[in-house]
Amino acid sequence: MFVLTIDQRGSRTHGDKVPHLLEVLDGVAAAVRFERSVGDEIQGVIEDPAAVVEVVARVLREREWYVGIGVGSVELPLPASSREGAGDAFIAARDAVDAAKKTGERVPLTVRSTFDSDWVKAAEAVLVLVGDVVRRRSAAEWRVLDALNDAPGSAQKDIAARLAITPQAVSKSIVRSGRQEEINGRRAAALILGQAAAAQKVSPGR
Repeated sequence: MFVLTIDQRGSRTHGDKVPHLLEVLDGVAAAVRFERSVGDEIQGVIEDPAAVVEVVARVLREREWYVGIGVGSVELPLPASSREGAGDAFIAARDAVDAAKKTGERVPLTVRSTFDSDWVKAAEAVLVLVGDVVRRRSAAEWRVLDALNDAPGSAQKDIAARLAITPQAVSKSIVRSGRQEEINGRRAAALILGQAAAAQKVSPGR
């Protein structure tokens, strides 16, 4: 299991953004839905590694959050609320979000577990790279990417007409946005997170 603990940056300055982020994460497949855990922090439990990557991409786009991902066991049966959850993954997620607050100018995301695993370290490395691609995009690039996501399979000329820009501008935005790099990075991150979870299951004493 993966527990994600996500804490707002600068809430005293920017106000409470928890309700907005919960809307952003609406629809993501979660074993225990995301909700406010305490203060300006939210938490949820996810089983699918690809869903973890989707959450990371959505949250880092918002640019106002620390992301901690805990990999490990969760006590069963799963609770109705993450506030009632227990297990190694919850402990690791707390350590992870605390570490994310100390990353400085780097992407504020860390992955932790209560066992030693190179897979966990590799997952963090790839997610940070993906997050860096996401955070660097301009508003114009996001406009093009959102249009592409809203109309999968559409030709670039159709996207250009919809946005009232040139096909060349669409093409340049796609390249500059690192869209293909993000797609590939997401796949890699999901695979590595899956291996990290599998390593937890077979780690000594478990």
